[in-house]
Amino acid sequence: MAPFDATYAITGASGRLGGRVARRLAAAGLAQTLLARTPSRAPELPGAIAVPGAYDDHEALVAALRGTDRVLMVSASESPDRLRDHRTFVDAAARAGVAHLVYISFYGASPDATFTLARDHWHTEQHIRDAGIPFTFLRDNLYADFMPALVGADGAIRGPGGDGRAALIAQDDIADAAVAVLRDPLPHAGRTYELTGPEALTLTEVARTLTAVGGRPVTYVPETTEEAYASRAIYGAPDWQVDAWVSTYTAIADGSLATVTTCVQDLTGHRATSLAEVLRTGTEGSSAP
Repeated sequence: MAPFDATYAITGASGRLGGRVARRLAAAGLAQTLLARTPSRAPELPGAIAVPGAYDDHEALVAALRGTDRVLMVSASESPDRLRDHRTFVDAAARAGVAHLVYISFYGASPDATFTLARDHWHTEQHIRDAGIPFTFLRDNLYADFMPALVGADGAIRGPGGDGRAALIAQDDIADAAVAVLRDPLPHAGRTYELTGPEALTLTEVARTLTAVGGRPVTYVPETTEEAYASRAIYGAPDWQVDAWVSTYTAIADGSLATVTTCVQDLTGHRATSLAEVLRTGTEGSSAP
């Protein structure tokens, strides 16, 4: 167990994942610093102070992190500049002398991952390694909490996912895993954990589960990759964003997200949460990292 005087800093505390971790640390009676672009948006928690900590502000980050033992780095919002901002944060953490960095990465991160945003995560991991900061990487699969957001107004999930599977994970399980590592980081130094739910589901099975739990009929309608790009063109999003949307499905189709691991149970001592259980809690959805 972590010594009582260990210091903690949490990024993304105004978001769903960082907020979950911050609330768990507060419930355990641990003081923490919450880094936020807008500190007033950070949750008010016992023992927590909110400070400026935008990922693109190197000096503010150094000031916020100086003297901190354990830091949770939640990936920045999706943008063309995300990797640059990640590097700025990592450089600040190294300069501030952070003793251990827990980075929320993405399942199967690699330089040629099918899911385009997973490539940014791989490059971020390499920068952390190069910076020499003791680290743990938590690579989470697609959020189970996000599945209702895939359903269109007509009750259909559309995308080029084929019959592929994804080992969807609950955000609460990711938060539990992060807290376990933050509170006792030494056994996890230099390690990478691929976090998944208890089973890998096809999008047809996801639709079936959404129907059973929510009571509203949901179906999965497969698209070709070309149809997926065409159907999303109406949003006028930049190319990198459309690539990310479509590659979420193509990564399912090619099996990139299908392997189930025991990392949640190994780290937390409890079994991973199923999609049906997540839906029954009424947890809000969130976008994938």
